[in-house]
Amino acid sequence: MSTQQTLCGVDLGSRSVKIALMMHRAEGEGLEILRLESLDTIRFYREYGRKQGDKLAVDFEALGLPRVDSLVSTGYGRNTLELAGGEAIPELKAHVMGAIYQTGLKDFTLVDLGGQDSKIIQVRKGRMMDFLTNDKCAASSGRYLENMATILDVSLEELGQYIHAPVELNSTCAVFGESELIGKIVEGYPLAELAAGVNATIVKRIIPLLRSFPGEVIVFTGGVAHNQAVGKLMRTGSGRHIVIPQEPQFNGAIGCCAYAAQ
Repeated sequence: MSTQQTLCGVDLGSRSVKIALMMHRAEGEGLEILRLESLDTIRFYREYGRKQGDKLAVDFEALGLPRVDSLVSTGYGRNTLELAGGEAIPELKAHVMGAIYQTGLKDFTLVDLGGQDSKIIQVRKGRMMDFLTNDKCAASSGRYLENMATILDVSLEELGQYIHAPVELNSTCAVFGESELIGKIVEGYPLAELAAGVNATIVKRIIPLLRSFPGEVIVFTGGVAHNQAVGKLMRTGSGRHIVIPQEPQFNGAIGCCAYAAQ
């Protein structure tokens, strides 16, 4: 493949569409990220996409991407639309390839907590060996954190700073969890303990699932990986080394580019 070719990876997520634009490095080794962009999913479809037969044609020029030589997309669950002029790959494959590219690791457990779903994937010698996905409930996802941050009237960044003396929250449902949190506010618990409780609840739901996925290293991706407290609590709760790639939220789109580079 020519060193001048531009690779575009598109991850059609449930809440946002992530786009990665990459190119082979001048010295011919590895890829260079030229641009990363995240757009609200509904806005992306409304302003930049149109149905073309059974595929989705994207107006890349309107997105400021006038030249795309190789296009690979992936997407959320069964709602994936193949992009016109490109190739679609399974979501799990894209995330595994993104994690391998970003970390250089070949043996790990991938924990991806996105906007509305969660994925745990066992990777051995660079190959997916086992996986578990949950797109039926938003309880361990970014949407849960967003809703709880709104109730606490804090930013997601501030929410991720609280880790100590967590209030115990037992509801396993995102909707009932909101009611439970409001109840704890009424009981007079301080903000720091309430926020820590929210973060601990995310991890409390993930740790039992990890028992089926042995290994020393967890690669943590998805938007929730930006929450520092969740990463620290996962390390303490699992007893494993946690690796967070430089661009956890764009992991799927980067994986599409890594696939295109092959």
